[in-house]
Amino acid sequence: MAKRDYYEVLGVSRNSGPDEIKKAFRQLALQYHPDRNPGDKSAEEKFKELNEAYSVLSDPQKREQYDTFGPAGPAGQGFGGSDFGFGGVEDILNDFFGFGTIFGGGRQRSRRGADLRYNLELKFEEAVFGTEKEVVIPRTAACPECGGSGAKKGTRPERCAACNGRGQVASQQGFFTISRPCGRCRGTGQVIKEHCPKCAGGGTVRESRPLKVKIPAGVDNGTRLKLRGEGEAGQSGGPPGDLYVVVSAREHPFFARDGEHLLCEVPITFSQAALGDEIEVPTLTGKRKLTIPPGTQSGQDFVMKGEGVAVLNGHRRGNLVIRVIIDVPKKLTKRQKELLLEFQEISSESPGPISRSFFEKVKEIFG
Repeated sequence: MAKRDYYEVLGVSRNSGPDEIKKAFRQLALQYHPDRNPGDKSAEEKFKELNEAYSVLSDPQKREQYDTFGPAGPAGQGFGGSDFGFGGVEDILNDFFGFGTIFGGGRQRSRRGADLRYNLELKFEEAVFGTEKEVVIPRTAACPECGGSGAKKGTRPERCAACNGRGQVASQQGFFTISRPCGRCRGTGQVIKEHCPKCAGGGTVRESRPLKVKIPAGVDNGTRLKLRGEGEAGQSGGPPGDLYVVVSAREHPFFARDGEHLLCEVPITFSQAALGDEIEVPTLTGKRKLTIPPGTQSGQDFVMKGEGVAVLNGHRRGNLVIRVIIDVPKKLTKRQKELLLEFQEISSESPGPISRSFFEKVKEIFG
């Protein structure tokens, strides 16, 4: 049976360049690959035909002979079956389609190291104002003796003779070439004859490294600080991962935090609320005076601007909210009771604004 024209098989013209031929083959090989057409004999035959056409037209010497002598080849010997040698069809499929399970994954590539997490607890004030902390991070790092190569100092890894440095070896099964990671070099393409005594050829060592971490003012629970390159060492020359420091802050005995603002509840007496007073209240930078106007109600808020938390990576601070709570004594002296009873009698004649409003609404609704 006469073979079809190879240019026709790939759907390209006779003056097509190598890139155009490669592109056409990639598209058709992906369409007719047996893995994508299980049990389809016609697709399998089409795939064989594509491989044969590409193995000839992608080789400049074979293509010149094909253009001169046709499918019979020089001296009528033909071109044989498809060539699945290294650097041919197999490499195209590996590079573009990722058929690693059939054609092998190629040489082991460098890999970035894993990221690490460190939980850091701070005092309340440290989170508000910022600080610098020293932490000790256990991690893998490139071996300082061999620089991560795994080879004894003064030597270097050599190209693997079993796979010629490719990291894979091939075996023929039918019209497929099955490539697997090289057993001698384990897919690295290199063989270490003299191992580094410090890392035993692994290229990495375990270490506990002290690091200084600058904590910016205004961090809050859950804030993540990224230290680039301070994670686990990479593999096969890959870059190291990153370290993420996750912050948490202890509670404060006086202040509750709400983002950039602080809340502090301060007790005052009934007389201070009724008559007014000037009191001292705590802030993060020391005590401050606060004026309590006459008639202050329990739960009333007073805002002290700029006495809160610094805005993270900003140039301002939030506010401190002082909430006054009237402290009602549970035990009264005889004299206190007498005065309060007298005050109660007087108050019934002129109730406060809140009481007056409440009872007026009750009277309006219930009569």
